Amino acid sequence: MSLDSNRYAHPTPGIAAWVSERTANSQILARARRATVGRLPFPVLASDVVNVIYATWLVDANRARDAAPPGAVLWERNGLTPFTILSYRHGHFGPQAAGPLRQLFPSPLQSNWRLYLGAPLRGTRERSTVIFVKNVLDSAPYTLGTRLFSDALPSHCARTFTLSNEPAELSVAIHPGAGSAPTFSARFERNRNASLPAAFAPFALSWSQAVTELSSQDAALAYVPSIGRIALATISLPVDIDSLEPISLRQGSLHCPMLEELCALEEPLCFHLPRVHFKALSERLL
Repeated sequence: MSLDSNRYAHPTPGIAAWVSERTANSQILARARRATVGRLPFPVLASDVVNVIYATWLVDANRARDAAPPGAVLWERNGLTPFTILSYRHGHFGPQAAGPLRQLFPSPLQSNWRLYLGAPLRGTRERSTVIFVKNVLDSAPYTLGTRLFSDALPSHCARTFTLSNEPAELSVAIHPGAGSAPTFSARFERNRNASLPAAFAPFALSWSQAVTELSSQDAALAYVPSIGRIALATISLPVDIDSLEPISLRQGSLHCPMLEELCALEEPLCFHLPRVHFKALSERLL
């Protein structure tokens, strides 16, 4: 897994794929955007997010470091670092300035694949920052929108993407088709026992402390290899820690080649957040 592994490929072949790939990967368009709209005030984006599934594995820090930007220090203990696959349903994701008209905007599915900084990057003040490794959406327009108007969200469009929250279980399934999205499928069962997996003990003293650290972020960054710089996005994510529900991965349900590549430990720390109001506040190049 390398820093330049986020080049976009469309999930289906054809003319739409040809146009989408050249648009999403165009450095001419990216430079034009940075020189024009990139100099304007950032339009705050808002979403009433629901059904958030957090699944965090401890992975080999040396392998994960290949996906971290230069100068980034991972949150690391004993050669391991947390890697989270975070999947959710947006709620009318669009400009906050639209007010009630934001209800006209769609509600795509999204999955963020991320590492965690162990120390702030030089020149930043953000307390808790994640590194975006992959971002997946089920909407081609939203995927191309993030590619055209953002450096901090290197998104991929899945061929199929499902997320369910049923009384018996929760599940996520991402299939890339012919595209560049990663593959992931897993099923989870509700678990009233909020216990911390033994491997996570070096990272937190309790389940409550661990989930607070994993869900409380005020910024996200991504490396932009075409210009050798880091994009930093600040966010508002007021998670109600008391609303977090422990869940457990169902044995034999996981399929994710990237986790195998990162030598992930078997038992993840998983939990469910029913809802949260998300805002993207700003973006800048470091």
